[in-house]
Amino acid sequence: MGDSYMDPGVPDRRSAGRYLWWLATSQGGRVAVGATYGSVWMIGLTLPPYLLSRAIDDGLVPGDSGALAGWTGALLGAGVFNAWIGIMRHRTMTRVRMDATFRTVRVVVRQAVRLGATLPRRVTAGEVVTIGMSDVGLMSRTLTMTGPGVGGVLACLVVAALLLSVSPVLAVVVLLGVPLLALLVGPLLGRLQHAETAYRERQGALAGRFVDIVGGLRVLSGLGGKDAYAARYRRDSARVREEGYRVGAVTSWIDALGLGLPALFLAAVTWLAARLAAQGSISVGELAAVYGYVAVLVVPVSFFIEGGYDLSRGLVSARRVVRFLDLEPEVAPGEGESGTAAPSDEVLREAFREVLREAPTSPSPLRDPASGVEVAPKSLTALVGSRPSDASDVVDRLGRFTASDTTWGGIRLDEVPLSQVRERILVADNEADLFAGTLRDLVAGRRDPDAESIEAAVHAAVARDIVLGLPDGLDSRIDAQGRNLSGGQRQRVRLMRALLADPEVLLAVEPTSAVDAHTEAALAARLRAARTGRTTVVTSTSPLLLEHADTVYYLVDGRTAATGTHHELLRAQPGYRALVSRGAEDGPYSYENEPVR
Repeated sequence: MGDSYMDPGVPDRRSAGRYLWWLATSQGGRVAVGATYGSVWMIGLTLPPYLLSRAIDDGLVPGDSGALAGWTGALLGAGVFNAWIGIMRHRTMTRVRMDATFRTVRVVVRQAVRLGATLPRRVTAGEVVTIGMSDVGLMSRTLTMTGPGVGGVLACLVVAALLLSVSPVLAVVVLLGVPLLALLVGPLLGRLQHAETAYRERQGALAGRFVDIVGGLRVLSGLGGKDAYAARYRRDSARVREEGYRVGAVTSWIDALGLGLPALFLAAVTWLAARLAAQGSISVGELAAVYGYVAVLVVPVSFFIEGGYDLSRGLVSARRVVRFLDLEPEVAPGEGESGTAAPSDEVLREAFREVLREAPTSPSPLRDPASGVEVAPKSLTALVGSRPSDASDVVDRLGRFTASDTTWGGIRLDEVPLSQVRERILVADNEADLFAGTLRDLVAGRRDPDAESIEAAVHAAVARDIVLGLPDGLDSRIDAQGRNLSGGQRQRVRLMRALLADPEVLLAVEPTSAVDAHTEAALAARLRAARTGRTTVVTSTSPLLLEHADTVYYLVDGRTAATGTHHELLRAQPGYRALVSRGAEDGPYSYENEPVR
């Protein structure tokens, strides 16, 4: 199971049914063992009625104590053996479910990593949460029917064969009655799929709204919008509850029929067998055997109904997973990224690899033709947009998070393997996720930085107060998304993490927007010092940060309107001056006496 979890394979995404079939065939040996145990267990259930009938007819009725003891011992042995088989069947099917769960989780996580920045733009957090919390379990449970399902069919055939030796009429009733019981539930399963699909969609949307409320609770409280969002959540929750009632209504009928129909069938066949016994057509022992055989049939019939119910819900969940796996990243994957593509896409991937080119071997300029921005290597470049989105869009193109004609040292960025781009160009988004863990692990990323490197990053990000304010310093626990930190602290932690990564090119989006002026001034000076000899791009309208930039690009409607130093643009561009001025008309800000600690 561990090996399959690490390498889940390539899922079949052609349909929900094919995905479930892939989950089964991916562990075909284990499923076959489970089906074997299930078949032996089901057939073993038919032995006690036969042995009981022999004990009655051969021992009890004629008064033969030896025969009675022998058949009773055989009955005890059959019960013990079947109990052991039942334990092995349950253990095997539990492993089947766990393998399917881990396999799907691994596939979904791999797809999420593959989508990268595309993920939050195409899928809500609630949908991913719903897949991880409920859909995975429902699909895994569907595979349980592979064991008792095969055994149930064989058990029905064995019971029919045994009844044939007792009464052909009873055998015909069983052969026709069991499939009829399963078919009676069929229309309800169709209704269940429809109701379950609507319920899952609303549940995912509600989970997404809940995630948004929790993530922005502090902001909502500050703006006075908490009550409005709470009312909207209650309204959506009521809709989900109504859909849940619809699902529950259908489910209750399925459960009732699953228990009631087999009981009615048992009563009908027992009544028929009793009449045959009263007429002398069958013996008392055979009557007891018939009752036992039909009672055994309650188990496979219940499994058929329950299996159909599980399959219906599993198909709904599998459709959601397949829909998620069908999403494609907005940027084509680079060499060595297999993603979740089907084997038939191998030719396309090979053709794409042929046009890939190696990244520049030395620091090279980045150029965005759409905006006219050209980032010189080993310099600090600032982007100032008349709209905040203008500058962030340039960063997305320079970081290859959206398709563009951006070049890197004269080479189209989308022709460079994505792994090389991600290794050397880092986009430090102001809203980047902060995962739960210690502060040390949070900022270390995939590397294992030494104490000196961490100390340097703490100093450059002006984060000494954060470390000192936490109870255990760098080893203090940070909540997911840094919820136990303030906005300014989260921003500096993100910058600390980016500086520790030490990329060749750092693209930082509004790295100082949430800190006070004193901290911002110190951070601006230290950022430039920490990135000396490396390429750095920042988006900002802060004169405290722009003062340190080698080149400033002033963007209007997404295009470069002017280029120069901060002071040159202040003198020559009224629009720029109005955008960035914080008392700049009174003269440029001086850092000569600014304490930098």
